[in-house]
Amino acid sequence: MRNKTSLSLLTDLYQLTMSYGYFKNNYHNTVSTFHLFFRKTPFQGNYAIACGLSDVTEILENFKFNTEDIEYLAKLEGNDGKGLFDNDFLNYLEQLEFSCDVDAVCEGEVVFAHQPLLRITGPIIQCQILETILLNVINFQTLIATKASRLVESSNGDPILEFGLRRAQGIDGALSASRSSYIGGVDSTSNVLAGKLFDIPVKGTHAHSWVMSFPNELEAFELYAKVMPNNCVFLVDTFDSIEGIKNAITMAHKLKERGHSLIGIRLDSGDLTQISISARKMLDDEGLYDAKIIASNDLDEYEIERLKELGAKIDIWGVGTKLVSAYDQPALGGVYKLGAIHTSKGIDYKLKISNDIIKISNPGILQIKRFYENGFPIADMIYDLNHNSKIETPIGSLINGEKFRPDSFKNLTSKDLLLPIFKNGVKVLDQFKKIQEIRQYKIESLTKFNSEIRSNKKTNTPYPILLEKSLHELKDKIITNIKKGI
Repeated sequence: MRNKTSLSLLTDLYQLTMSYGYFKNNYHNTVSTFHLFFRKTPFQGNYAIACGLSDVTEILENFKFNTEDIEYLAKLEGNDGKGLFDNDFLNYLEQLEFSCDVDAVCEGEVVFAHQPLLRITGPIIQCQILETILLNVINFQTLIATKASRLVESSNGDPILEFGLRRAQGIDGALSASRSSYIGGVDSTSNVLAGKLFDIPVKGTHAHSWVMSFPNELEAFELYAKVMPNNCVFLVDTFDSIEGIKNAITMAHKLKERGHSLIGIRLDSGDLTQISISARKMLDDEGLYDAKIIASNDLDEYEIERLKELGAKIDIWGVGTKLVSAYDQPALGGVYKLGAIHTSKGIDYKLKISNDIIKISNPGILQIKRFYENGFPIADMIYDLNHNSKIETPIGSLINGEKFRPDSFKNLTSKDLLLPIFKNGVKVLDQFKKIQEIRQYKIESLTKFNSEIRSNKKTNTPYPILLEKSLHELKDKIITNIKKGI
């Protein structure tokens, strides 16, 4: 955990007031199942990349109300000036130990709207208290990993460098963004602490201030090359980009004489298309074919696609603000809903009903099954574990489209996406993948989807997400009963 302070109070107050209500009504040990999911795909896109499970796991392993937490809660007052919580409840919290089952989608997995990214089953008081922190972690990291993936798709194989530390939403926002961006597919970060903590490659050379600190640009480049001959990417637009490129070329020849080579130049302003075209010609005319042209300056996936279409000669893209802040959609909007109460008589199915159809939740103890034809995903199905232990074909109601013909597919295989992470509060996955393996898993998983789904443009034929037939029938029955007041 990056912040060694207890995180048990990183929750909304209403989670604790509800928990107090459960406790005082002797309902706190009632076993419940909650699901975390999002209703709309971010960035008006076609998919998302699940991220944040590593932090969630560490938080749950260390979940505990310490003495300082309890002392703080004891000071809270209601409108009458009396303590908000009594000593019995505070003593209970101090002794509370995490004991839930948690199943989750692996980091780097391609996911879609309405699918549970995480399922938690256990005493309702624990599930309730944990809602806020689970949403906080998974919402943000999934959002950033998805934005990074879209950038990678737009660059069509060109490396993406994450430069967002100085514009990120605070310290943890910066660290989480760097990690999530790398999982989403970017190649490196400028964030040195993130590099240390997460084993992410770090990149960077100098800023405009270096050039401005010396009498002229050529001298600034010369002094930098003398100190760091193995790390020379010159920022060429401090005064005049074309003159800057000429000075970089001069230094490239000097570096070669000293047994080193120019890595490249960075463009950070102006008409990136025309300047990069000129730069490429100037470099090539001097035999500097391997020197890379790096571009930055408020880039996002749309601008990268535009520049490529215009013929820009850019090899590497540096993206900061619009990646780490998820500039065009600053929140994922994930939610956390009760699906079932476990009683001595069986499962009491729960759902949230609304006049807005998209806000009607799915009841049950949910799992996702992904179906493949010849190794390529063709549909996902949400189903209830209590009703269906064996599902071999994707038969159900399509919740994000109009047409799907399961009988037209052959050689089907499938896998469940939610994997057990904790059992009775004990971690059952002994070892998580290294971040490089998670990143590679994401890349390979997304590649299996067709180009229309991977595209940054909204498709007219979304990837099929189905509600399994018996679950759909159960949902309709519950809705009918609720409307009848049963």
